[in-house]
Amino acid sequence: MSDLPRKAVTRTAKLAALPLGFAGRATWSLGKRIGGRSAEIVGRELQQRTAEQLFKVLGELKGGAMKFGQALSVFESALPEEVAGPYRAALTKLQEAAPPMPTSTVHAVLAERLGEEWRELFQEFEDKPSAAASIGQVHRAVWHDGRAVAVKVQYPGAGEALLSDLAQLSRFARLLGPLIPGMDVKPLIAELRDRVAEELDYALEAEAQQAHAAEFGDDRDVRVPAVVHQSDQVLVTEWLDGIPLAEIIADGTPEQRDRAGQLLARFLFSGPARTGLLHADPHPGNFRLLADDGPVSQWRLGVLDFGTVDRLPEGLPPTIGTALRMTLEGRAEVVHQQLCDEGFVKESVELDPEEVLEYLLPIIEPAQAEEFTFTREWVRRQAARISDPRSPAHQLGKQLNLPPAYLLIHRVTLSTIGVLCQLGATVRLRDELTDWLPGFVPPDAPADEPDGTGAAEPDARVATEGATG
Repeated sequence: MSDLPRKAVTRTAKLAALPLGFAGRATWSLGKRIGGRSAEIVGRELQQRTAEQLFKVLGELKGGAMKFGQALSVFESALPEEVAGPYRAALTKLQEAAPPMPTSTVHAVLAERLGEEWRELFQEFEDKPSAAASIGQVHRAVWHDGRAVAVKVQYPGAGEALLSDLAQLSRFARLLGPLIPGMDVKPLIAELRDRVAEELDYALEAEAQQAHAAEFGDDRDVRVPAVVHQSDQVLVTEWLDGIPLAEIIADGTPEQRDRAGQLLARFLFSGPARTGLLHADPHPGNFRLLADDGPVSQWRLGVLDFGTVDRLPEGLPPTIGTALRMTLEGRAEVVHQQLCDEGFVKESVELDPEEVLEYLLPIIEPAQAEEFTFTREWVRRQAARISDPRSPAHQLGKQLNLPPAYLLIHRVTLSTIGVLCQLGATVRLRDELTDWLPGFVPPDAPADEPDGTGAAEPDARVATEGATG
């Protein structure tokens, strides 16, 4: 395996191979059809070959190309099954693994960033990486004090590669867009570029991870490994064993899927309320299920990788909760006015409030029920409704605007829904919204009213943790 390709011409050539490969395989497909094979069989083979090349190119390049692949992978549940099937295996590989960089490169980075005597910091260090991601890879080791640790090493030239990849991918957005119907790929790539600088800064990542580790230190549902050491291009954190969420998605029992989904929703909404930070990279590779020798109902969610966070010192904007509650109550005029006030509807656009309500209600169906089962079929219906140019929902959606302040929140929410649908989890989402989303509960509602679900417990838990430091 060669080192991370850094020269723009090399990386551009590899990325250019993607659309050329699509065209070549389309020609191959036509030839097979002329030869008498059915269009369905040929189409599936074409999709499989495309998926294989997509993983090979994005995985080898790492950097922005792989980051884009990870962003796509959480949305695969929105694809029609005949298209999603061949892509699913290749895309989900991007969530857990990628071709590693050479051992000599890893050692060179460690020597440069930790000093020539870097081995003295560790009792043991495994040269073979345990995981490889978009801008770095992780090695298991034992710190000098005996703690099992994860050593995250950034690929040399990762910053340059990220920017180069994303610039090139934006040129191919039209070709890559059909992977996710109804989603404009260009803004997704632009947003990823905006996050590059933060994700490359391991000092910012260490700060965000330690804030979560401290807040969730005694939590019964979530565990975040503490930061052990940080320097440029190297981040050392406590090791976290557990079942990768991707394995639960592939082979988990219904009970395991439901527990994983509930904890994922809980972490998504409680994080900003408790830390002022939103974990903004919710793909399955960043989560583990911790059994702790207990029943599934007591399993915890292990959370990794805080390189991308949204800083929300006041928590999630109350407008989200208020608009959601008003939508569920059918208050069309109030919801429309809130959307206008927040910039979701531009001044130059006139929309019928009742049509806006009809557009929103199917999307927020999970918040309406006591519990809701997220399925691929459900999210496909939503994607089809919004992406079909003939549908009123598509026409209305084109007139809505997403203010910059909500971009990351919106992407995280969509990504989390995608993962919940991959899990097929039954989740009491309304409980989490009631506990953690500002504005979702009416201001005059009784506080901490017992409802038999344990919904009032998180507040008490936060108070206790705050008192103990």
